[in-house]
Amino acid sequence: MKRINAITYLLAIITLLSCNKFDDINTNPDASTQVTPSLLANGVILSIMEKGSNKNFVYDSFLHKQLAWAEGMEDYQYNLFYRSGFGGFKTLINCEKMLEFANENEINAYEALAHFIKAYKLFYISLEMGDIPYEEALQGETGLVKPKYNTQKEVMQFVLSDLDKAYELFSNAKDFSGDPILSGSVEKWKKVTTAFELKVLMHLSKKENEADLNIKKRFADIVASRELMSSNADNLQLVYADKANSVYPFHNTQTKHAIYSMVSSTLIDTFKDTHDPRLFYYASPAQSKLNEGLSASDWNAYIGTDPSWAFDQIKSKYAKGKYCSLNPRYTDLPSGEPLMRISYMEQNFILAEAAVRNWISDDASTFYKKGIKASLDFITEFTPDEETYHHGHSMTNEVKEEYLNNPKIQLSSNKEENIEKILVQRYLASFFQHPWDVYYDYRRTGYPKLPINPDTNQNTDHDKIPVRWMYPQSEYDYNQENVEAAIQRQFDGVDNVNKVMWIIQ
Repeated sequence: MKRINAITYLLAIITLLSCNKFDDINTNPDASTQVTPSLLANGVILSIMEKGSNKNFVYDSFLHKQLAWAEGMEDYQYNLFYRSGFGGFKTLINCEKMLEFANENEINAYEALAHFIKAYKLFYISLEMGDIPYEEALQGETGLVKPKYNTQKEVMQFVLSDLDKAYELFSNAKDFSGDPILSGSVEKWKKVTTAFELKVLMHLSKKENEADLNIKKRFADIVASRELMSSNADNLQLVYADKANSVYPFHNTQTKHAIYSMVSSTLIDTFKDTHDPRLFYYASPAQSKLNEGLSASDWNAYIGTDPSWAFDQIKSKYAKGKYCSLNPRYTDLPSGEPLMRISYMEQNFILAEAAVRNWISDDASTFYKKGIKASLDFITEFTPDEETYHHGHSMTNEVKEEYLNNPKIQLSSNKEENIEKILVQRYLASFFQHPWDVYYDYRRTGYPKLPINPDTNQNTDHDKIPVRWMYPQSEYDYNQENVEAAIQRQFDGVDNVNKVMWIIQ
């Protein structure tokens, strides 16, 4: 999660927008030099969708304890955090330029998109570190290159305000061009905006009793008055394909590292305990078990690897084939599966948690099962119905229904147990999806219970996973007074990965 300082980006943009004789002489007369709002829209949308390839694609899975890694010790697997960055601010500069070039007929849609992207980017940057610049950000062209930091509470209020504006503007806009994900459909963007705002509000669950935030009422009002996602067809997701620059990032033509993946016991033990058919779509059977004569369809052929084990132990298990590798649908299918950022599945789990918390009066179990069903449907939609990819456990409608009725996964009358079950199902459904969100939900709720081994944990506090990233070094270099003021205000002057930010206090 390395980022680049926003000021550096701003200077780069100003340089690119400058025109001198050298630029004129070296302009290709056959190439387009016109910047259009649709071109900029394409870039800003993709900036929140793409995740990177090679091991970058699975770094969050190490932190989420969904994968162990046999190639070498990975920092996130052993809870070692460093500094983050403010690279997302570059996208916001491009949003401003997008609005400058938009005409009167399309301004509402592009302005709505700009508000949404700003809220999305700064929400996640704040989740990483805490207080960040918001009000004074992006004013480098006016000479303000050292922006003050807003408190995290103020940042969240700005985020919610920007999402409200985005929804209102999308409601009064026409479909727009330059959207590679939702084809510029303002109706779909309204649903995405709603789902994301509900997510932001749920991240504020520890602040539900703060009167000025009014979290519970705001959540209920949005559910009652706005358009919600109604199926997987509404997902904000990046679809891959068998063509140049579009292949799934963990396909064997894109990375040689996938062979070191070991599916974790956190996933496999949970799947086996509840006879969850997703086991056979996520993992391949352990070679050691196949050598013993078990079939690929046998539940006992699947062995989880504890990511908190010492690396020597993990390496030994790998060498002996006593682990489960990834299902080949992740490595052998060029299209893989789409990468979800905001989804119908996730929306339903959020609504279920809200119902359990009495934020809304609807039935929590209905939303909970819709979320699970959406996960099962998503997997089968994007997986060929072949033995290779489900190991003899095809998820038919009957199989899905049987799992949904499994007594072990049903909600009960116990609030805390229900929240845990909802978060566990959200965790299971988020394998290779919703990058980093599992960590933020774990940090917020403690669920699911992830393995922590004091003997291997690289965090300075050996009994826990870090709760934040530190501020980028570039801020100390170029905006020292303001970053240090923010650190003093939040953490008594100590920029440390174990310091607890406002949103999770």
